[in-house]
Amino acid sequence: MIVIGFSFAVAAAVALLVWALTDLGGRWLVAYRTRFTRDTHFSMRELFLFADPSRLYALNLAMMLIASTGTWLLTHSLVLALIVAVLLALAPRFIFRWLRRRRIDRIEQQLPDALLMISGAAKAGLSLVSAVRQVGAELPPPLSQEFQLMQHEQRLGVSLNDALENLTHRVPMQSVNLMVSAMRIASETGGGLAETLERTATTLRSQHAMELKIRALTSQGKLQAWVVGLLPLFLLWVLTKMEPAAMSLLWTTQIGWGVIAAVVTMEFFGVWIIRRIVAIDV
Repeated sequence: MIVIGFSFAVAAAVALLVWALTDLGGRWLVAYRTRFTRDTHFSMRELFLFADPSRLYALNLAMMLIASTGTWLLTHSLVLALIVAVLLALAPRFIFRWLRRRRIDRIEQQLPDALLMISGAAKAGLSLVSAVRQVGAELPPPLSQEFQLMQHEQRLGVSLNDALENLTHRVPMQSVNLMVSAMRIASETGGGLAETLERTATTLRSQHAMELKIRALTSQGKLQAWVVGLLPLFLLWVLTKMEPAAMSLLWTTQIGWGVIAAVVTMEFFGVWIIRRIVAIDV
């Protein structure tokens, strides 16, 4: 009777544990879906991409399950499978960040030519609003999308200054702020809009060329940061293959855990310092 009672108690405890984990997992999935769809909708609206965030959530969840299950079946390591699932869960955020950075770089490349086109339209006798409308129809994306959105705002009753201010919020770049300031000064003071935009375009083109030159000169330092960060991991893998008994002390003893923590800390600060050194703002 005691054995039967103990078995029932163990079964009840296991059932309660499974129920608690299922409830927590369901709540986590609901919270993850809400945050994922909200952030994805905002990021896609910034990038002028049109897709259903719920379908992207389902695709991301399916990839997490398939990749983590495949990793577990191939390596028989639950830790590695969890790492793969976490990386895939964070992947959309980094992808959208990369797409946004790429879009901003593209806008920065298009901006000097767009200012020269607006300056030419202003010399032909067009107003600033008409010149922006004409240039927005001729330019390729993504800058044309921003100009067209600015025109839609004006059609809805937004003033030119407010539309330009919204443009600086959507595209937080120093070059865009300089362009908006030049347009405001020329439109408010009645000065030469064409000459002002030409000087602004020349300044932005020189600044962009300087940034590209600095980026090329600091690329070696950035590569060294990657080498410094990945070399200890490569050595750890090589030594583990060569001396598995000696390297196992890193994972099974407190001294080994302390060494790993010290190495990770120094790795982080080393890469961070190198990245700070080569990050030159023009």
